[in-house]
Amino acid sequence: MRIFVPAETRTGEKRVALVPDIISKLTRAGLTVSIESGAGVNAGAPDSEYSQAGASVIPAAQAKQSLADADVILSVQPLSPATYAGMKSGAITISFLSPVTASESIDAAAKAGVTALSLELVPRISRAQSMDALTSQALCAGYRAALVAAELSPRFFPLLMTAAGTVTPANVLVLGAGVAGLQAIATARRLGAVVSAYDVRPSSADEVRSMGATFLDLQLEVLEGAGGYAREMTEERAAKQQELLTPYISKSHVLITTAAVPGRPAPRLVTKAMYSQMAEGSVIVDLAAESGGNVEGSVAGETIVTSSGVKIWGGKDVPSQLPFHASSLYARNVLNLLLLMVKDGKVTPDFADEIIDTATVTFGGQRRTPGGTSAKGAQ
Repeated sequence: MRIFVPAETRTGEKRVALVPDIISKLTRAGLTVSIESGAGVNAGAPDSEYSQAGASVIPAAQAKQSLADADVILSVQPLSPATYAGMKSGAITISFLSPVTASESIDAAAKAGVTALSLELVPRISRAQSMDALTSQALCAGYRAALVAAELSPRFFPLLMTAAGTVTPANVLVLGAGVAGLQAIATARRLGAVVSAYDVRPSSADEVRSMGATFLDLQLEVLEGAGGYAREMTEERAAKQQELLTPYISKSHVLITTAAVPGRPAPRLVTKAMYSQMAEGSVIVDLAAESGGNVEGSVAGETIVTSSGVKIWGGKDVPSQLPFHASSLYARNVLNLLLLMVKDGKVTPDFADEIIDTATVTFGGQRRTPGGTSAKGAQ
């Protein structure tokens, strides 16, 4: 069966769905691999490395035909509706394909008879950890967040003892202690900052402390959701949380927010009234800016300076800002999901497998919900 990796077309996307060092794992499984010329350049993978690894490099002018002939198409971002329309019925795609943000692409995939799998829907179970692209990309985003904060801050992060006097460390507060938050904590700690963190899930307290940070216990109700994610909170609870967090935010030199609820707009954690109490020169990094923002006034892809002198950096395509390792991790997630469907050199989704069942969004010409071996109405 033929696998094709097109070049990403979304502005700012520098990742690639496959990296050269895993091509051999696919060819050993009986699959042939081709990739559009230049697809891996931004991720540090030139065409020559793909060729040496056993993949065919397809000129951009022939990419449309390769898409039409491919049995499996791998990408990072959702393919466009026009791209799906050019695929053969029965082809399989693997990408990020959020039912909330990629509805047009999903409809186009169903209309074309394409079987589309979304890495965002891979269940958070032990057996699927190696396929969990949300986690691998959140790791990259959390690391990047701490570096951005350190770069924007006018202060040193570490404690320094000098002949001219002592430089006190920066106080960093991280809101959200999922994968991105924990990596932001760990990176800020490595840079020498004094770090504290808050999460609506008390179960994350031990993880925060294991990173050498202080966990803030606001004595509020638990909001533990399915799969280890937080669940949404009521307006009353959100207001109380904001009230209790304000004193901690006002004392912080750096605030990093990472909170997200899958399939929903990002929760609003920080208002203008809250960060207006931060000292001039303080920095806020909002990793959730693309999904509505944890911080009032943040704009994805922009750095804003408020009237009180606080810098607010809105994250956009954050994992793509570290394309080499983000692509390497993502490619392994894709590989593990793909190999789960390979048998005797053919890629066949088995809906008896919980992972495949949950991750497949279209099949047999229809949108699909977990729990059925085919789409509604398909035979």
